[in-house]
Amino acid sequence: MIATMQDHWYPVALASKLTRSGRDTLLLAQPIHVRAEASGAPVVTCDGRVLPVLVKFGHVWTSLGTPAGDVFDIPEAHQPGRRLVEVGSVKVRCSPLRAVENFLDIAHFPFVHTDVLGSEPHTEVERYEVEIRDDVNEVWATKVKFFQPQAARSAQGGITTEYMYRVPNPTCSVLYKTCPPRPGEWDVITIFVQPLTETTCEVWPWMALYDDDSTMTQMIHFQQLIFLQDRSILENQLPALLPLDPGQEIPTRADMLSIAYRRWLKRHGYTFGAQLVAA
Repeated sequence: MIATMQDHWYPVALASKLTRSGRDTLLLAQPIHVRAEASGAPVVTCDGRVLPVLVKFGHVWTSLGTPAGDVFDIPEAHQPGRRLVEVGSVKVRCSPLRAVENFLDIAHFPFVHTDVLGSEPHTEVERYEVEIRDDVNEVWATKVKFFQPQAARSAQGGITTEYMYRVPNPTCSVLYKTCPPRPGEWDVITIFVQPLTETTCEVWPWMALYDDDSTMTQMIHFQQLIFLQDRSILENQLPALLPLDPGQEIPTRADMLSIAYRRWLKRHGYTFGAQLVAA
């Protein structure tokens, strides 16, 4: 059964920032209120209703509908020694689906994140593998490799970075990448996207890293720098809604993951923030 867009879990606050006075926010263009009870447990309400709530990955998650099950898991989040980094949120004037697709885009590294995640003339995206894993109903890309001048806050000099991408939810994505200080392990970088309207969203990055040298502030600032470079691109993309018809934009080999993501969204029937036919 296809769940409606209201039946998914969405992040609405950092659990560590909740106070008893709470905060107002938006979810799917509807006003909700997030507050902490005396026990510290969060409560989310909307129009007199008490909404379902979960705390996971340092965030408060809720839904306007009836989610089927828990928020997806990230096993690496439970590994001892990892630094769990709550980056906060950035409001972006773009479709929530555009925000996820941009996170999945490998080819923009040299042009948007110049001399950090990419650089010219190292612009070629090598062939990688993409699949929709029916057993877990997720999109995965593996064997992704790209030269990066500074792959992470902890990196010392340029390296060829290996990536894996995972889409477990229409508005969330998990990135696994080479961990410079611990070869053989993966750094985990995610974005959890909170839809506000079809063309605005709140993006909540979160990370699980092995990094014993950087301060928490340094890791947060590094990730904020990367995402703020993306924001100007996202807010100027046309069309504003993400086209689900493959004939509306001209894909290249580097866009295999984007194509699979759009196909998966159609299978889910998730069209909030999407453009179904050419304008």
